[in-house]
Amino acid sequence: MSAVTSTGAVRNTLARQERRFAIALFLPALAVLVVVTTVPLVYLVWSSFMRVNLSMPGMAGFAGFENYTSMLRDPRFWNSLWLTVIYTASTVVAQIVVGLGLALLVLQIPRGQALMRVAAILPIVLAPVVVGLFWRTLVLAQDFGLVDLVTRALGLGSHNWLGDPQLALIMVIAIHTWQWTPFVFLVLLATLSSLPSDIYEAARIDRASAWKRFVHITLPMIRPTLVVVVILRMMVALSAFAAIFAATGGGPGSATEILNLYAYRTSFSDMNLGYGASLAVVMLVITLGVSLVLFRLRSAAR
Repeated sequence: MSAVTSTGAVRNTLARQERRFAIALFLPALAVLVVVTTVPLVYLVWSSFMRVNLSMPGMAGFAGFENYTSMLRDPRFWNSLWLTVIYTASTVVAQIVVGLGLALLVLQIPRGQALMRVAAILPIVLAPVVVGLFWRTLVLAQDFGLVDLVTRALGLGSHNWLGDPQLALIMVIAIHTWQWTPFVFLVLLATLSSLPSDIYEAARIDRASAWKRFVHITLPMIRPTLVVVVILRMMVALSAFAAIFAATGGGPGSATEILNLYAYRTSFSDMNLGYGASLAVVMLVITLGVSLVLFRLRSAAR
């Protein structure tokens, strides 16, 4: 009996030691996480309730909800919010449609898939600011850019792709889509490759058309993956900044000024840090709300 009790005591001692060791490993990481994320976030929220304008330092002080009420009357805020909605929805839909189409096409090619996967990785590994500069200087530059050369060869003339307010938003959507469609393509290609083939064989025996096989077999089976991809791509689109900033700087005027760029311009160009912080908080709330809705849809899709 004493031997059993001694064995149990040893096990309890070892379990306590393991817990203490795990806590000792966890606490430094938690401390770093709090310092680099929680503290700046709390400071951001606090700044959003302050009147901090470096161009008028004498008016600094607690503002309460003044920044948020001013936001409701700010047409530039509503314009940037609308541009954010258009940019996010367009890029996500384009990436899903093009990525899924490419995955279905490549799946029918038995050879060369490994090479296509490697080629698809290249745009993803580029920094967004590099992508923005690449498109601005080599692809969309007027007169000598690749797109301009093609349009002039086709007799469509030369265009100021990033300087025309009617074209600039379309171009930044194309830039984001070009960089991140390969991610969707790779994920969906891996998912489609893992689907069981016997279901498709049975559908072919029943003379189901390719469209019916896609709608009634492929889409339901890849729906969980599609939901996850939509969540990831939407989060990246909502937080987009570097590529647009490098390509257009939010211009011409405010034609490509999504909410992130408006918050940046307000904080570091207009020096209105309090109002810029309130814009960033609103962007954070929108991102969290969209994430919550999408994760609930993902749970319902299971």
